[in-house]
Amino acid sequence: MKKLDRLVLSALCLVALLCLATISRAESPFNGTWKTDVAQAKWSPKPLIFYISEGWYHCVTCNPTFDVAADGQDHAVAGQSYDTLAVTIVDDHTISTTTKKNGKVTAESTRTVSADGKTLTVHSTSHPKDSDKALTFDAKAKRDGVARPGVHATSGRWIVQQEKGSDEAFTTTFKVDSDQISMSQPDGENYTATLGGGDSPYKGAYGFDAVSVRLVNANTIEETDKRDGRVIDVNTMTVSPGGKMMTIVESDKVTGRTTTFTAKKQ
Repeated sequence: MKKLDRLVLSALCLVALLCLATISRAESPFNGTWKTDVAQAKWSPKPLIFYISEGWYHCVTCNPTFDVAADGQDHAVAGQSYDTLAVTIVDDHTISTTTKKNGKVTAESTRTVSADGKTLTVHSTSHPKDSDKALTFDAKAKRDGVARPGVHATSGRWIVQQEKGSDEAFTTTFKVDSDQISMSQPDGENYTATLGGGDSPYKGAYGFDAVSVRLVNANTIEETDKRDGRVIDVNTMTVSPGGKMMTIVESDKVTGRTTTFTAKKQ
């Protein structure tokens, strides 16, 4: 009888463990597809700073900073997600930029300042690394301080106020299976990493090439993105108790800017 009791108890424990593992996988609050509502974003109050003077473009808040001739030609830059930048002065109120990586265009943008000089409108097109579909974005920023004389009108300190863009850029799917987490986006960015483990490859992105993810608690994970061994940003993602909303706090370690987003499970 005791032997039978032990067998029954062992069987019950095994069933319980299997059920617990199944429940753990099924009930991960991160599993599913999430869409970020950028209209609700709380943008960093820290300004982006650049200026054009005497035919040269100076990126002050780029890290590392750089200066390139604003002559429409590709110029080498270091330490960025791109390796060349071309800046063109379109007119007194507009400039355009083109970035490339290994000769491939990664993004194009047009920056236009309003007649009163207080608002900067940016229209950009991004070309994902592993997707043929271009993504478009439109952003607005307000001037911090006053316009300086002797520089191009787009020059100055700009605080982002709003942004909108292609759905593919704001849709993310997560899958947690035991201690493994996978992320994928329609634009081709993806990774699979071990929770609490070391760096894993971050694929399909120009900005990142490695990622590590740790479980802070049952409803919060922290993702650290790197490029060439350097931490680029840290994203802390927390799912609400109801499991329908996610808050993402993005801490940009390169520029020192922190932005908070909200995503809804689809």
